[in-house]
Amino acid sequence: MSLFGVIRAPRELVFGSGQRHALGQIAAGLGRRALVVTDERLASDKEFLAMLVHLRDAGLEVEVESGTLPDVPVTSAIIAADHARAFSPDLVIGIGGGSCLDMAKCLALLLAHGKSPQDYYGENLVPGPVLPIIAIPTTAGTGSEVTPVAVLSDSARNLKVGISSPYLIPTAAICDPDLTMSCPRGLTAIAGADALTHAIEAFSAIRRSPDAGIAQQRVFVGKNAASDHFALQAIGLLWEGLETACTNGGDASARANVMMGATYAGLAFGVAGTAAAHAIQYPVGALTQTPHGAGVACLMPYVMAWNAPTIAPELESIAQVIGVGSGADVIPAIADLFGRIGIPPTLRELGLAEDRIDWVTEQSCTIARLIQNNPRPLPAADMRRLVDAAFAGDRTILA
Repeated sequence: MSLFGVIRAPRELVFGSGQRHALGQIAAGLGRRALVVTDERLASDKEFLAMLVHLRDAGLEVEVESGTLPDVPVTSAIIAADHARAFSPDLVIGIGGGSCLDMAKCLALLLAHGKSPQDYYGENLVPGPVLPIIAIPTTAGTGSEVTPVAVLSDSARNLKVGISSPYLIPTAAICDPDLTMSCPRGLTAIAGADALTHAIEAFSAIRRSPDAGIAQQRVFVGKNAASDHFALQAIGLLWEGLETACTNGGDASARANVMMGATYAGLAFGVAGTAAAHAIQYPVGALTQTPHGAGVACLMPYVMAWNAPTIAPELESIAQVIGVGSGADVIPAIADLFGRIGIPPTLRELGLAEDRIDWVTEQSCTIARLIQNNPRPLPAADMRRLVDAAFAGDRTILA
């Protein structure tokens, strides 16, 4: 097989303790009127306020949009874009968790091209460059600071939806693990488990024929040599740091490992894509109103068990990175880690009602871009087996 790789990334990615203090210098090279997107809680945080001072000291005019809501309801993005037009920003800065960064991407798109978010659902429907974006994560999970995706929630569809385009990759990302030091244990666990799921699904995604032009035709091309590198690095960093970051939030080394792991996982799945765990979580999350990271992590061991006959080499590689005996030991090791940091082990414990299993199965099968990215096919009958297993907590029925 010929060596093939794809990575798309910010023009500038700066990682390290204290790097948030470079925001003013970076922003001054991209614009003069900055729309800073965050949420209500962070808007009064002293570190956030200090970053606004850096921007103003660098000569930028600043407007703050602090109305970001969890999972970014589509209507909230439309309202925020309408308000921001009067300011006429030429730069958008997202500071916060994944929802804040996704909101920043969506606003940069709507301010550049107009219309509504619904007009851009899917892949490669953004017509051209958006406003420059600087992404500054304060949690370590989604990897949105480096990905081509903005995820929103659409009440009309009762599901999360995605806008996927390389144009949405931030121009610059500033990843300062100091900003995660105050992140509470529960959020650290959910975000970090989300990142580990991203890395595993990217590393075990389908491998497509590397036809010339595939990277222009698809946002998510499947696993490849470049994404594999970042995915494995992410798995190792998260395995090393996540549990410690949850039990000792003041451990700066663990926090840095988890943040770098989340960013590397974003670089990996930003081109390789995710798969069945994400497809099933979307309807499960809509029904249970549980955090995305908890849902995908709950599902990940069952999806890995289903895919195991197809991903044996990948499991062996993961075993080496995390230091367990063989590929057969990887799935229970991942499940045990998730259990230790508080991820619910079954869909039942996540809050899914048994009488909604059929609906979850049907909805999961409709998310074609994710199901087609899964390395082992999942026709409807097998999808039902997988959802049943995750509900009952029995991976053996997938053998």
